Amino acid sequence: MVISSIADGLTRGVEGVADRLVAPFSDPVIRLGVTGLSRAGKTVFITSLVANLLDRGRMPQFAAGPRITGAVLRPQPDDTVARFDYEGHLAKLLAPEPEWPEGTRRVSELRLSLRVQQGGMLAGLQGPRTVHLDIVDYPGEWLLDLGLLEKDFARWSSEALARLEARAGAMPEAAAFRAALGQIDPAATLEEPQAKRLAAAFTGYLNAARAAGYSDCTPGRFLLPGDLEGSPVLTFAPLPAGEAPRQSLRREFERRFEAYKREVVKPFFRDHFARIDRQVVLVDVLSAIHAGPQAVEDLRAAMADILRAFRPGRNAFLSRIFQGRRIDRILFAATKADHLHHSEHGKLAAITEALLREARDRADFAGARTQAMAIAALRTTVEDRISHGGEEIDVVRGKLLASGRQAALNAGALPEDPSHLLAPARAGAENWLDGDYSVMDFAPARLTLKPGEGPPHIRLDRAAEFLLGDRL
Repeated sequence: MVISSIADGLTRGVEGVADRLVAPFSDPVIRLGVTGLSRAGKTVFITSLVANLLDRGRMPQFAAGPRITGAVLRPQPDDTVARFDYEGHLAKLLAPEPEWPEGTRRVSELRLSLRVQQGGMLAGLQGPRTVHLDIVDYPGEWLLDLGLLEKDFARWSSEALARLEARAGAMPEAAAFRAALGQIDPAATLEEPQAKRLAAAFTGYLNAARAAGYSDCTPGRFLLPGDLEGSPVLTFAPLPAGEAPRQSLRREFERRFEAYKREVVKPFFRDHFARIDRQVVLVDVLSAIHAGPQAVEDLRAAMADILRAFRPGRNAFLSRIFQGRRIDRILFAATKADHLHHSEHGKLAAITEALLREARDRADFAGARTQAMAIAALRTTVEDRISHGGEEIDVVRGKLLASGRQAALNAGALPEDPSHLLAPARAGAENWLDGDYSVMDFAPARLTLKPGEGPPHIRLDRAAEFLLGDRL
């Protein structure tokens, strides 16, 4: 074990030195990680970003845009990672009857090569250079697993059971898991059928919690198991504190929890996360607000766990995988800004910023910059003003996903002061006292793109400028 660990460390050290020696003589590469929490729109974000970098007519706030003289998709460098199906996803959005592409269920990658003309004093001395943008897409549930690396089974169980207890009254799946837990003795000898039933009940609860708008639904592979489905590493559940005799259910679940961190979480972040330069975390803040104070507090805690995980010096494993490399910019993007009138966008960004504030104030990111922004990677609505109850109100209009009919939405006025939402959420309120916030599922609008234009969006150009501008 010690020898293999030393060998692994030496190998990675040699690779790191080789990369640094070769880097000055090769084309620069920006590795952009893209993930999101609970239906935040990762696939659409990547598809629209790439389309708008290929055709930059809708990117006025992307300052590097005029210096890009060419852009082309190239084969990705990682042959063992699935290619992001850009062409297939774009075809669905541009179809006569457009539809949303399927969500992210595994790691995928895409390389976009940009030909960039040098600016400033170097413009007349050097010709254009090539910069490769490698976009890595992975499920947001896996990002939340980063927080597990700093927890043992007892702490994770305590936190998971506390969340489950708070939701048991409103979620039958939470009550079903509590009932299953009440029928077993964790200190008794392990019986595998019993362990499977308990894990299945917990997985059912996690799926229901995610559907209800909650964010912290770890372990993430319980929701997207892939080829691990049915394996012992995904057959455990949180248990109340107590004795853990040898061969007991509790002792085995502790072992499997540690195996999950060692065999599932660590390899993913070692093989993929360690090479990322910039990170986008897409967040469906509007749906959390609509779901209520508990969902907002859950989102705040999940984002705090994510930000804590980006601190390389705090966790020995994270320090090793980030050694010699650093994620130096993190964008938290509140998606679905097209569900709000533009007059509400600033409030949505402020709420997202406030959700990050506590973790950012506590954490030392070793120079990393973070920013919050309200965006829509694909605009599905148009703004309008209608008369309602003798008043003129601002709305957005779009086609409903379920029925296909046109509808007008006024999601409700967000508060000017984000604490009006965050304070009752932190206090454990069950409902908003002075607000009624609505959401609708809109279908993608039919698009007719002019030559040189990508799909319509809201602030995707500003997001690209924050993430890429300084490197171009």
